Amino acid sequence: MRVVCIGGGPAGLYFGLLMKKENPAHHITVIERNKPYDTFGWGVVFSDATMDNMRAWDPETAHEIESAFNHWDDIEVLIKGRRMRTTGHGFVGIGRKKLLNILQARCEALGVELVFEREVESDLEFPDADLIIASDGINSKIRNRYRDAFKPDLVMRPNRFIWLGSKKPFDAFTFDFRRTEHGWFQAHIYKFDEDTSTFIVETTEDVFAAHGLDKADEAKSIAFCEQLFSEVLGGAKLLSNARHLRGSAWLNFGRLVCGKWSHFNGKSHVVLMGDAAHTAHFAIGSGTKLALEDAIELTRQFRNLGDTPNKIPAVLDAYEEVRAVDVARIQNAARNAMEWFEVVGSRYADTLEPEQFMYSLLTRSQRISHENLRLRDKTWLESYERWFAARAGINVDPDGPPVPPMFTPYRVRGLRLQNRIVMSPMAMYSAKDGVPNDFHLVHFGSRALGGAGLIFGEMTCVSPDARITPGCLGLWNDEQAAAWKRIVDFVHTTTAAKFGLQLGHAGRKGSTRVAWEGIDQPLPEDNWPLISASALPYMANSQLPRAMTRADMDRVKADFVAAAKRGVEAGFDILELHCAHGYLLSSFLSPLTNHRTDEYGGSHENNARYPLEIFRAVRAVWPDDKPISVRLSCHDWTEGGNTPADAAIYAKMFKDAGADLVDCSSGQVSKEEKPVYGRLFQTPFSDKLRNEIGIATVAVGAISEADHANSIIAAGRADLCALARPHLADAAWTLHEAAKIGVKSIAWPKQYLSAKMQYETNLARAASGPRPG
Repeated sequence: MRVVCIGGGPAGLYFGLLMKKENPAHHITVIERNKPYDTFGWGVVFSDATMDNMRAWDPETAHEIESAFNHWDDIEVLIKGRRMRTTGHGFVGIGRKKLLNILQARCEALGVELVFEREVESDLEFPDADLIIASDGINSKIRNRYRDAFKPDLVMRPNRFIWLGSKKPFDAFTFDFRRTEHGWFQAHIYKFDEDTSTFIVETTEDVFAAHGLDKADEAKSIAFCEQLFSEVLGGAKLLSNARHLRGSAWLNFGRLVCGKWSHFNGKSHVVLMGDAAHTAHFAIGSGTKLALEDAIELTRQFRNLGDTPNKIPAVLDAYEEVRAVDVARIQNAARNAMEWFEVVGSRYADTLEPEQFMYSLLTRSQRISHENLRLRDKTWLESYERWFAARAGINVDPDGPPVPPMFTPYRVRGLRLQNRIVMSPMAMYSAKDGVPNDFHLVHFGSRALGGAGLIFGEMTCVSPDARITPGCLGLWNDEQAAAWKRIVDFVHTTTAAKFGLQLGHAGRKGSTRVAWEGIDQPLPEDNWPLISASALPYMANSQLPRAMTRADMDRVKADFVAAAKRGVEAGFDILELHCAHGYLLSSFLSPLTNHRTDEYGGSHENNARYPLEIFRAVRAVWPDDKPISVRLSCHDWTEGGNTPADAAIYAKMFKDAGADLVDCSSGQVSKEEKPVYGRLFQTPFSDKLRNEIGIATVAVGAISEADHANSIIAAGRADLCALARPHLADAAWTLHEAAKIGVKSIAWPKQYLSAKMQYETNLARAASGPRPG
């Protein structure tokens, strides 16, 4: 085959040498615009997995690279006059120039043709090539020529950064955070050879401009950074070799995703590789890793499927199928880390204490979890767990086993929870005329016995026409209140759990069938009239609601107040006002469902006017020593709908009105929604509201194990973690998760104590593997 690699970075060079090694008959050319053995940039970071791959594919190159590596295990964080360190993180770094020089020399030894100082404008310059590798970077001319085919999505991120170096060798991957009169800067620092370190300085656009760095030349920018980070530099100078840049040396990171990675130009197959295909933020140092693994995977597919021209289409399809998944995983982690640094000043640096700030930093990508930190540095993590437990009011034994964050108590107003685990409200559709029955006694009672600190009843409706289905629970009469009191009393007298009441009104989503007969489908008969913020049906075949009048508002407000009073009499410990998921109060908050032109629609203030009116009325009759939470849809996942920025505005309004917590959910406002699901996918909403608005939060959504909950609570991304489906699958989820992570101090109900030791023993046996013989 005739192969041309446009761009002599890690992707192009490594693919060239691998393919030449696989089949010396291939004619491979790598074309680079720079001079021979010349490049820019400082150090790059590798992972152990990438090195394992490289050893398997070309041991000679891997040996050369490893010989030039610098290894380190520690991360050091400097903030607010504190210097904190943790170990066990296992990084390896190498100078970018050294890496490319090794790859260039290996290419030459194998017979790859290297062409330097040539600027390629088009792939059509190589009409005789069977395969053209477009590895010409994020500003790829080749990719841009075929935008319609490759469908690139390039988003320039808001932060500014400058990529510098220093002749001071740092013995740990160092993060230095410095506050100025205009805001925060951070430095990412790591050594890549015996006496040189990469030194990346980053800040927000506002802070960058406020210091006049938008008007500063490179020399002035370096002088500014030297002064700002003088303590960590200890007299060392900062250096630049970014001579390839025009104007300011400060850059914005471009996040690139391509919809397609290959294209046939009429003569040659063109395939993207490295930064031409995708980018990963330097916050997790994976750009070079991705480029090298692209080269490995494309070579693997040629080995598997055949390395002749007629096999190229199948090879490229297989290459893209495999790499798209792997790259998406890395990009997701990189995005989490990148966004953490973009908001570090507004969200974390001022609000979190140094210990918790460091934990948040270490887990910023969500690839590193609580138990993963324990594997890396048990001593550091246990010290942090003791610090967290002491902050939660536990009398910590310095020599005893620490209490994991999810099992620390939490207090809000006069309510004290024994741990941070909440059973979410979940509709059971099993009531008759809104009255709780024996099913509900068993359902709620068993979950309370299962160890959760707080359990919630399902959305409890304030009137018959507030129900979602005929099977929904209510609290609009004394019979219902008495039935609720029976259940609440059982929980209080038999368990240590607290019981929460969630009050809501279905609005336009009411008068539907129970879930197992057709979720959200309207009742075939015996419908009741619906009301909403505006006369808009939920689905095309849904019943049309009436836009609420002032008389409707007064009547519904009175219903909420009466239900709250009954909740007090029933003995509930906390009340939650349901303002999410497209139900009545949510329909006022979202522009998708609120098209009103009066004082109850049009602006954030107007949209929130009626929900806040309900909240204040309920707060007035709810005891002062008992908290109220508000459930919000923090993202509508629909164009034109609410975003997390809107949720922050509403959370601030509810906080000012006296709300104690926000339960951070999302979606279910529009059937047109396109949620981005994934592990802990709603936790970022909780993180934002808690640390930007300063209100306690409950994280919900795809939280399924103790490791998730401990990571969220320990990092300060939420104060409580609510789980729904895991509690349906396992009534004793909290007790079982405690046993799985080796926490034996959590009390089981005395009636079940005989099972505790056996359960823990079985887990220990399973962990030790099968018995011999």
